[in-house]
Amino acid sequence: MDLGDDLCTRADALMDGLVADLERLTAIPSIAFPGFPPEPVRQAHDLLVELLRGAGVEHVERLDLPDTAPVVIAEVPPPDAGAPTVLLYGHYDVQPPGDEALWLSPPFEPTPVEGGLRARGIADDKSNIIVHLGVLRAYEGRPPVGLKIVLEGQEEYGSAFDDYPPTDPDRFACDAMVIADMGNLRPGSPTLTTGLRGAAEVVVEVRTLAEPRHSGEFGGAAPDALLALLKALATLHDVHGDVAVEGLRRDDWRGTTYTEDEFRSLAGVREGVPLIGSGSLGERLWSGPAITVIGIDAPSVDHAASAVVPYARAKLNLRFHPEQDPGQARDLLVTHLESLRPFGIPLTVTPGDTGPGFEPATDGPAYRAALTALREGWGSEPSFVASGGSIPLVNGLAKAVPNAEVLLFGAQDSMCNLHAPNERVLFSELRSAVIAEAAFLREYAATYASRTRGSTA
Repeated sequence: MDLGDDLCTRADALMDGLVADLERLTAIPSIAFPGFPPEPVRQAHDLLVELLRGAGVEHVERLDLPDTAPVVIAEVPPPDAGAPTVLLYGHYDVQPPGDEALWLSPPFEPTPVEGGLRARGIADDKSNIIVHLGVLRAYEGRPPVGLKIVLEGQEEYGSAFDDYPPTDPDRFACDAMVIADMGNLRPGSPTLTTGLRGAAEVVVEVRTLAEPRHSGEFGGAAPDALLALLKALATLHDVHGDVAVEGLRRDDWRGTTYTEDEFRSLAGVREGVPLIGSGSLGERLWSGPAITVIGIDAPSVDHAASAVVPYARAKLNLRFHPEQDPGQARDLLVTHLESLRPFGIPLTVTPGDTGPGFEPATDGPAYRAALTALREGWGSEPSFVASGGSIPLVNGLAKAVPNAEVLLFGAQDSMCNLHAPNERVLFSELRSAVIAEAAFLREYAATYASRTRGSTA
């Protein structure tokens, strides 16, 4: 079906129905974390199967893997032998709501806000699933490309599905992928994500005494485990707050980034408190490393005794350049810590899990088609960002289909409060994302057809 110039009109006609289905989907508390009931996750799965079938998708199946929520796998065959196949990805599980007292309305009661709706998971990632649904409806179930639709049910917690695609590559075979678990840097600004930082965890601990000892009698000579740990942690950054571990890659950032005021507002930085690090925000957030102390085991202030601390432990989260090897990045941090002897005290360093970064190719026909489509969807020139967060499945899909182009865009925006209280999505972003994705399928099909004709001329 060729929508021609009617794409915007068609999207406008679909919006009421898409918003209604988004409300139905976000009213389901599909939290796939341990301790939460599994029934809502299955309910969300079943609703998506119903919506896909209603949009004209005949082939819909359920993929069950050990210890994970069911994955929706759907397929629309290509209209002819020369058409490409595009994989569309999203996930229907959501983060827990956290402290519900911080929400302005119940997290699973979709509530109007100016220009949009508020609910847990409405931006991450249920709005993007609705975008896929809108594209199917815009083409009345007959898009100009073949489609493989993958809707995951346990992305937020992690699951066996992260590593599954390379074991079954034929199921995911395609020419291009749209990973709709991302969005725009700011509302109204079309954005392609061109990098995902990798992640690793390391635990460092110090043991110095058999048990606590009176700080008046022993302090000053008895080795304080907490002091030793803090001295070691202080070596991870220089005087500016930049990571000081040798070998962790940091490149110039050449894409778009936040203004400092935008970032301070998004991060909730208190007035008068400076940002840490030097260089552009893009380098600090995306093309360079970050080390965060995400937890410390030590006596609490409220229950502190006047005693020298015998044991302390910290957990570190490392984010690293999208193209740096994850094992190498983690080992550089481990080596740095193991080389230290704060006050002559040895540290015990335990390497943890790693997750690779990802940097897609940006010079292929799908990428060029996406640039045209984003301009059409939002009416302005696309910009390019990276993400400090990781999407483990992206690497799994890329390994399964190494020659497929990977595109990351969607209906979210960086001000939508994903993973935070009062998460929201804007109708304008939802509409533009539907137009952009539908236009991408049209443009990519045309580009693919012209390449095919050229190769047979």
